[in-house]
Amino acid sequence: MKKGEITVFLSLLFVLLISFITGILEASVVQTAKNTGRLAADRAIFSVFGEYQRTLLEKYHIFALEGSYGTGDYSEENILKRMHYYGTEGMEHSISAIRYLTDNSGQSFREQATEYMEQKYGIGLIKDFAGMTEEWKEQSVQGEKMEDKEASILEEYAELTGADTEENLPDGQNPFTSVETIKTSGLLSLVMPDNMNLSGRQIRLEGQASYRALRKGYGSLPARKGLDGIEEKLLFNEYILDNYKNAAQDSENKSREEETEENGSLSLDYEVEYILAGKDSDKDNLESVLFKIFLIRMALNYVYLQGDSSKKAQAGILAIVIAALLLTPEIAEPLKQLILLAWAAGESAVDIRTLLAGNRAPLVKNSENWQLPLHSLFLLGTGADTVQGRDSDNGITYEDYLRAFLFLGNADNITMRTLDRTEENLISVYGLDFFRADQCISKVEIDTMVPVMGDISYTFPVYFGYE
Repeated sequence: MKKGEITVFLSLLFVLLISFITGILEASVVQTAKNTGRLAADRAIFSVFGEYQRTLLEKYHIFALEGSYGTGDYSEENILKRMHYYGTEGMEHSISAIRYLTDNSGQSFREQATEYMEQKYGIGLIKDFAGMTEEWKEQSVQGEKMEDKEASILEEYAELTGADTEENLPDGQNPFTSVETIKTSGLLSLVMPDNMNLSGRQIRLEGQASYRALRKGYGSLPARKGLDGIEEKLLFNEYILDNYKNAAQDSENKSREEETEENGSLSLDYEVEYILAGKDSDKDNLESVLFKIFLIRMALNYVYLQGDSSKKAQAGILAIVIAALLLTPEIAEPLKQLILLAWAAGESAVDIRTLLAGNRAPLVKNSENWQLPLHSLFLLGTGADTVQGRDSDNGITYEDYLRAFLFLGNADNITMRTLDRTEENLISVYGLDFFRADQCISKVEIDTMVPVMGDISYTFPVYFGYE
């Protein structure tokens, strides 16, 4: 046996070494618990948001987690319970930030729709349209100026003649028949093609996402910038034209209609017109959009008439005849201008018939593509009216006008009304009675607390967004 001993220094050194090793082990345990907690939380949140609303994605290409899980009873607690279900038992969760599709005037919805169009078609889809935006603005301004003229034609005539047209002009000699029809019966009574039936469908505006009080998200979350740029606006507008019906459908859109009506019926037939006008009936929405087209066409047609000496001469002769019948020859010249305006209005009505029939109307008029002879102006809007309009190879379509109006419209209103139609269609066509756009979650941040060891815990955020 040999005698052993240890000094105080070695004892202290040994204690320090053991403490260091123990500390390293404890730090390793803590870090491992933290990493394991993070992995579990990340896995859980990805699993939760993998339960996106499938019909919304399949039909409208939008990802969102429907927060009521098909029950209509929405609660944020539903999300936290699903987090626990996917492997975060023992952790504590609290939502620090959340975004719904309807937040910020449909920001998340617009982001995803734009991204979808970029991925599917690319910028090339709207390359040709980007150079037309200034022209759209100019035409819109000209149409607004023409509105006052259109509204005052009959008043100006009454001031010139001192009486009503119907009391003074014989049957078949009144060039203001079409203007009177618009004033008394509305534009639709004059412009509907013979083969088109006007939809009578209506909705309750109070139930629409753009009208009712909505659930609001909160907190700070990332958002895409530049959605109001020209290219982004045009791409979103193409998304609307691709996915929602309008009054002049081509064969591709008609096939979509047949597909949707297998399960249910649309609450509105003229969806793009609703997105533009926001009224409660197909009739009112269509009339609102067509009146804008009517004014634009009237401005273009009136400019052409002013430069066509032959047609101005015809209008002048008619003005002299009417002035003679009314025994007021001095009104012939101002009456000529009113006849030209009425003629431009009549031609505009024929243009709209052409557009609603799915054909193209010429943007710039000339003697060859002008459709309404002066003698037919007397019959426009009567039982003897037979002018339906013809297709023009180099013209523009009804959808082209919708595209321009979407670009010129208020982006927030257009986005929210698009959400209106999405929500309505999922309910009425696809039978998802529980679906509400403001309970569809697009982004969330959840603060998570993981117990590590003893009184030690670790708190960290987890984020998920459909981007």
